[in-house]
Amino acid sequence: MSWMKALENYARTAPEELPKDILLSSTEHTVTVKDAYPKAMYHYLVLPRLPSSLVSSSSRISSLQSLLSGDKEDALRVVKILGDDAELAKSHILEEMRKKHGFEWDVNIGFHAVPSMDHLHTHVISSDLISPALKNKKHYNSFHPTLGFFLHLNDVLEWLTEEKLAGKLHINSAKYEGLLKTDLACFKCDEPFKQIPRLKEHLEDEWKKEKRTAVKQKAMKRVHGTDDGEAQRPAKKTKLASTDETPRTPNKLSEANKAESLA
Repeated sequence: MSWMKALENYARTAPEELPKDILLSSTEHTVTVKDAYPKAMYHYLVLPRLPSSLVSSSSRISSLQSLLSGDKEDALRVVKILGDDAELAKSHILEEMRKKHGFEWDVNIGFHAVPSMDHLHTHVISSDLISPALKNKKHYNSFHPTLGFFLHLNDVLEWLTEEKLAGKLHINSAKYEGLLKTDLACFKCDEPFKQIPRLKEHLEDEWKKEKRTAVKQKAMKRVHGTDDGEAQRPAKKTKLASTDETPRTPNKLSEANKAESLA
């Protein structure tokens, strides 16, 4: 079978028959698999299963363009279902990030405007774009989060719900393919690069900086006795709280003492 049909083959295979190292999850409508050539540390694909219970004809989900060219309500329903299951894959990725690296970074969900493989699929990919399989300009630009070739899920949903954006439902292949030839530049700082190896080194450095910053911030929160997402309170207020009748645990008392010493 042609490599272009590989995703369609996954979609036609019963989930329990897929290799365990490929399958992440499945539902009545979709199957989520690891990308065989991931372009980032974490990269999954959400596929409509075949035969499809989502649309009457499998040709409707051969690509995003074929889906958007048909009934808008059907297209919106399919994209929402793919998006919901993509969010589950994203949650899995974030959990793995915390376990392995001790912090979370962005995860992008979306479609390629002009996919290189048959069968509709949603990418769920971490924003680092660090991977041995990312080898050339086309690979990088296809996942660049602001260049335009990568169509974010929320943007596609907006196209399908906003009448004024109805014109965007037609994908001009030539226009989008031209974006793949755009000069290389870091999507974080816009620094230009002539060669992909140097850009990849830069992206890894940027990710390491992000990790160092996140780990430092997390350590500071622990010192000040605040959890992620909780507003940081002044150390003096923490001291006053010890006058209530609820006894402190030794750990909390130790953290309060540290906070006072840093005040």
